Amino acid sequence: MRPGIHRQMVAIALLALCPAAGQAESPNLVGEFGKGQVAWKAEYRRPDSVPFPDDNPYSAPKAALGRMLFFDPLLSGPRTISCATCHNPGLSWSDGLPRGQGVGKQPLALRTPTLLNVAWLETLGWDGKFNSLESVAFSPITASANMNEPAEDLAARLSAIPGYVAAFAAAFPDGAINRHNIELAIATFERTIISGETPFDRWISGDEAAIGSAAKRGFGLFNGKARCANCHIGWNFTEGDFYDIGAAQENDIGRGRWFVNSPKLRHAFKTPTLRDVERRAPYFHDGSAVSLEEVIELYDRGGIERESRSEYIQPLGLTKAEKADLVAFLKTLTAPPVEFSVPTLPR
Repeated sequence: MRPGIHRQMVAIALLALCPAAGQAESPNLVGEFGKGQVAWKAEYRRPDSVPFPDDNPYSAPKAALGRMLFFDPLLSGPRTISCATCHNPGLSWSDGLPRGQGVGKQPLALRTPTLLNVAWLETLGWDGKFNSLESVAFSPITASANMNEPAEDLAARLSAIPGYVAAFAAAFPDGAINRHNIELAIATFERTIISGETPFDRWISGDEAAIGSAAKRGFGLFNGKARCANCHIGWNFTEGDFYDIGAAQENDIGRGRWFVNSPKLRHAFKTPTLRDVERRAPYFHDGSAVSLEEVIELYDRGGIERESRSEYIQPLGLTKAEKADLVAFLKTLTAPPVEFSVPTLPR
């Protein structure tokens, strides 16, 4: 958490939480990789609580309301798609498409990002357009190419449904059905979307058999020669920063849209989490890589060389075996699928 950001920390029982502090490191790790790798391991331990902002603290009624809204196609103009249409829990909270699609089924400008672990991100959107999770919801709802529902029309729709009137009354002291409370409720639910425990998590907790030798070598490469950990930092494998990795085409300016005088932010896009990465193809902001192997190939050759390209991106000289080890490691970051119950929607 960056200095100056004050958040309520809430433990949510259904989440897979981090191991007990002080657990012994795997005795084989030092022998295989050296003492530096033991320190690396400590950087990837899962947190034991979820951060909620002070001006939108967690409550169960608010999260339940947000869950209903998230899955309700009433939030779209033609009443045909919901937030969950693009952020599908069965697809690790994305949609599996190269670009998002709205009510017109035409590709949008960017790939749908996953919502896994958004509670830990302070700037949202591939280009950092949003400065809070609360500010995100109505951008797709009101966009004509996306959900195409005016904010005032949505409030009127929900106000006509007794079940929603009761749900807003339970979630908020004023019980108001308005844009602000809709934003607070949806954001509260989205902060409960947490990635599950993976083989990698079990390994760093001391289960040496949780991942194979190739994946362990890949972990060493990830933190060393392959330079992945320069941007994919910590347990969430991102701090949400923005870099030009040499993938965006010339007219795809990313973060440079908002910082026109910053040469380094031209073509810069948010570093995504690598949690559940095996299930979240295609990759990059535009869905231009269809496999993990293609992703690694781009990083290995260094992408497009230009002024804005991050200093972290340069040709790596990885061998075929090293690339395979990296893929093996990345696959250990995907949790087993779990059942997710869609809420009953009031009508």
